Amino acid sequence: MSGNSMGKIFTVTTFGSSHGTALGAVIDGCPAGLELSAQDIQTELNKRRPGTSKITTSRNERDQVKLLSGIFEGKTDGTPITALVYNADMDSSAYENIKDNPRPGHGDYTWKARYGVYDYRGEDVEVVG
Repeated sequence: MSGNSMGKIFTVTTFGSSHGTALGAVIDGCPAGLELSAQDIQTELNKRRPGTSKITTSRNERDQVKLLSGIFEGKTDGTPITALVYNADMDSSAYENIKDNPRPGHGDYTWKARYGVYDYRGEDVEVVG
């Protein structure tokens, strides 16, 4: 598998980074007419909030999903669904000490293994234009 997409008939493409401005997904191939709301996704995101288990992050992540496309009046409309989560508690300076040693079990390790380089800060690229 190459790139950030998986699936052929039902395709999910992820983008962004956990310590950058935002992260999200585009889901393509979902039929029209299925009931889906931001709250359906939010219920799952809430399970990873701080304090919900011993393995959750200590960062104050409020992860609020925004559905940008693919949903109309509470149902899928047959077009790609785009979901976005803005990050609020970012402090990339805390990661400088791992710039030469990506953490096993984290996305930075797999990224380095796949591409030979990784952005230890986890920040998105700034677009100017």
